[in-house]
Amino acid sequence: MKPILGMMLLAVSSPVLALNIFACEPEWGALAKELAGEQARIYVATTALQDPHRIEARPSLIARARSADLVICTGAELEASWLPLVLSQSGNGRIQPGQPGYLEAAGAVELRDRPARLDRAMGDVHAAGNPHLHLDPRNVAKVAAALAERMGQLDPAKASQYRSRFEDFSRKWSDAIARWEAQAATLKGMPVVVHHLNLTYLIAWLGLREVAALEPKPGLPPGTAHLAEVLERQKRGAAKAVLRAAYDDPRPSEWLAARAHIPALVLPYTVGGSPAAKDLFGLYEDTLARLGSAR
Repeated sequence: MKPILGMMLLAVSSPVLALNIFACEPEWGALAKELAGEQARIYVATTALQDPHRIEARPSLIARARSADLVICTGAELEASWLPLVLSQSGNGRIQPGQPGYLEAAGAVELRDRPARLDRAMGDVHAAGNPHLHLDPRNVAKVAAALAERMGQLDPAKASQYRSRFEDFSRKWSDAIARWEAQAATLKGMPVVVHHLNLTYLIAWLGLREVAALEPKPGLPPGTAHLAEVLERQKRGAAKAVLRAAYDDPRPSEWLAARAHIPALVLPYTVGGSPAAKDLFGLYEDTLARLGSAR
């Protein structure tokens, strides 16, 4: 009896990992970690060095989705090329769209750049709007509220813990936003060239001025003729830097930077995109430090 009793006591005293969370992108995995702590097992499907538009629906992703209690993804068609297949092949009814186990961050915020019309000639546009919403920290706060509520709904025994962690995160996050905005005040109006429209929310939040994009159309790799046009435009626009996300092809921005004599800044874009971007707070702090180097 003693061994059995010991095993029972161990089971009672051991922490229960109540939720299996499947996060499509690193930023949502990091947010889930802030809100759940050790109360969840979190799997992140992509890395900061992968374009979230273009991921292969690998068997390993399907296997992880099969055991998930909650899927948290950006939505707004960002994962349209791979997530529907992962969900359908998982056979997990709890995490299908419309079910409590499926949450889109885009549903918690107002998206920018919703197209007035849809035309394939416009490039890789999203009908709902620009999905790269996490680069405005105010959006992260809204998603955090929705995520904490959903976690409590799925795991009511720990709802108060999720709520408490959310309130603590919200206080720290609000303080950090105020600090970041004060730090970034001198960046307002700084002209920049971007590689892709994945930095739109960051640019709008900080009040930067986008003078050109290296991609002639969203998702279309820049060719020599377009790069030459951007270089000519740079002579008039006088951008201070050319910006790209960690997963973007470095060659176009380095080409322009070398000829325009401006820095090519690699922004982490998401958690894990640089050594300093180890969590959501580090993501913004490192991003602002890198932008500040171009002033």
